[in-house]
Amino acid sequence: MATKNVHLTAAELERIAERILKFSEADETEVDIGVTTDALTRFANNTIHQNVAEHTLAISVRAVVDGRTARATTNKTDEESLRRAAAAAVSLARNQPRNPDLLPMLRGQKYQKVSRFFPATAEATPQDRAREVTRVCRMADKNRQTAAGIFSTGGSHSLLANSRGLFARYQQTRSEFSVTILEKDSSGWAKANSPDLRAIDPEALAESASRKAAGSRAPREIAPGRYTAILEPPAVLDLVGFLFYDFAGTAVLDKRSCFTGRMGQQVFGENITLWDDAYHALQTGAPYDGEGLPRQKVLLVDRGVPKNLVYARATAKKMKAKPTGHGFSLPNDYGEAPMNLVFAGGDKSVDEMVRTTERGILVTRLWYIREVDPYEKILTGMTRDGTFLVEDGRVTGGLRNFRFNQSILEMLSKAEMLGPAVRAAGEESFEMVVPAMKVRDFHFSEVTKF
Repeated sequence: MATKNVHLTAAELERIAERILKFSEADETEVDIGVTTDALTRFANNTIHQNVAEHTLAISVRAVVDGRTARATTNKTDEESLRRAAAAAVSLARNQPRNPDLLPMLRGQKYQKVSRFFPATAEATPQDRAREVTRVCRMADKNRQTAAGIFSTGGSHSLLANSRGLFARYQQTRSEFSVTILEKDSSGWAKANSPDLRAIDPEALAESASRKAAGSRAPREIAPGRYTAILEPPAVLDLVGFLFYDFAGTAVLDKRSCFTGRMGQQVFGENITLWDDAYHALQTGAPYDGEGLPRQKVLLVDRGVPKNLVYARATAKKMKAKPTGHGFSLPNDYGEAPMNLVFAGGDKSVDEMVRTTERGILVTRLWYIREVDPYEKILTGMTRDGTFLVEDGRVTGGLRNFRFNQSILEMLSKAEMLGPAVRAAGEESFEMVVPAMKVRDFHFSEVTKF
């Protein structure tokens, strides 16, 4: 693919969509165009060892023919390729079974404005990233530590259009810095991401990771069991992120959700309130879903009680509900999901959580997380990069890492303190706003070998 194809203006994307709609012989046609630019600087052993960049263009055409639907894709913009993609979508659709749940495509919609494109991020250069990484590596050298991680910047531009008059456009930038600081027998970690590069402070993140690595030297081993756990926001994110699909109408309808039979009941503690809110200041993403329906802010959990689900259009029709703008591009097997979870936070700092804990474990982050029991939402995984013993209201040293086996439903019913809700970045790529949490009786099931 020629690089020039990905540097397309909004007007050029619209012209591409209009040409495909003109070429298509389908009953209804949808065009989804995405342009992405990503650049990444990778470092290890206190030196930059890789700098890469990519530009991609994806044009997806969905055709509907006699109640059947299918997609075809291309990354070329010449007339012959666009005609071929339109024809392929029609041909594929004709060979699909009829879909009784397929609804007519949407007509034009109105969307709430979101501003998530920042020129400083879009214009960041390899030199800009290298300058920040160099400061981090020099700091690690000075502290006789070893730094490794990534610094990435990029952006995307998307357009969704159909033959019934829908034209939706969205543009955003993204940046991310992640660093692991290593010592002989300990490590520390920090990560942040944001549409606005100026919101990320790589040096401050590295200093935090450095302190964690130094503070967890010569880690002790204590017996596994149930302890008060102080979970920093990245650890919280990687656990509660597994609730995404449980709030989907399709998951409840299919009885795959942990909320099946529990809607309207007191499942969590009264201090747990949760929304899906694509318009929250700390969130990212388009103000419309995969079909072009405007996203709604949905109260999912109110003071511990699951109140509402999210619905794609077809799911809403089946369940006699109103669609909420959370559907994925069709055709798909997933239905919908709330992609912008926002927890209501509290006013307790991590330091205060530590001060009020007689004996507990402070957790920086988690990894290798897997679901054990989807209905009780039991997860297993391991701590890493900063696990500390808390005794008599203070951190007394590092600990060997643990494996945990913990129900998220139980965890959110035993959260004793909440910190302010922040945009968190963890092991998984969830988009969430979560608080730190102090949780009683968290189940650390065994000590790991590393």
